[in-house]
Amino acid sequence: MEHLGISRPVVGITVPTGYSFNLDGTAIYLTMASLFIAEALDKPFTIGQQISLLVFMMIASKGAAGVTGAGLATLAGGLASHRPDLVDGVGFIVGIDRMMSEARA
Repeated sequence: MEHLGISRPVVGITVPTGYSFNLDGTAIYLTMASLFIAEALDKPFTIGQQISLLVFMMIASKGAAGVTGAGLATLAGGLASHRPDLVDGVGFIVGIDRMMSEARA
């Protein structure tokens, strides 16, 4: 960005802030998608499972935030580690995940 003429202080604030928001958004999306799948299959999470899933997704989103399509794999992995009976429900959101993944990345 500096090579394009943007000042160093602006780059120093913009780039890390954008990356942090992307991580937060991905963690929220992954958690909410998991809750949606659980509700759609009529197998809701307990509050303890929700908190555990959120913590897991916050850590897992570090690798999924900047890669298109990685969110779906991370979602399936998170569900497999917490509630393997819900992994089949990932198919509910495959159709919209492509568009949402492009926007997130």
